[in-house]
Amino acid sequence: MSQQTQPVAERPHSGLATGGTTFAGVLLIVSGVVMILEGISAIAKDDIWVRLGDYVFKFNLTAWGWIHLVLGVLVVVVGTALLQNAPDWARVAGVALAAFNIIVNFAWMPYTPVWAIIVIAIDVFVIWALCRSWGEHPKRA
Repeated sequence: MSQQTQPVAERPHSGLATGGTTFAGVLLIVSGVVMILEGISAIAKDDIWVRLGDYVFKFNLTAWGWIHLVLGVLVVVVGTALLQNAPDWARVAGVALAAFNIIVNFAWMPYTPVWAIIVIAIDVFVIWALCRSWGEHPKRA
């Protein structure tokens, strides 16, 4: 009789988290593109941005534009890397950028309060999905 070895128990794959990682990559790309457009609009001093009341975090519109433009480009790059099954650096960068984006959108809230809250909720999901499926790497073809 031959002895069969038992495979080492692995963490069960969660379809929600694995699919969530793909969805998180897509959300990062879409969010990054919107941030790029917001940044360009703010740098061009477009008339669509109106401050609602007085707020503690005061930057001029051009500074906000550059923050959104640079952050948007980084978010698109990381989102694209996640969709291409990049190594763990993309997950780390995705979590870090989503966390930073939460802070930026909280401070950006006087300009677009509803959109800022939506982006914060999306970033919370992105952080959850990337952290939940950390050890689960899809098999490469």
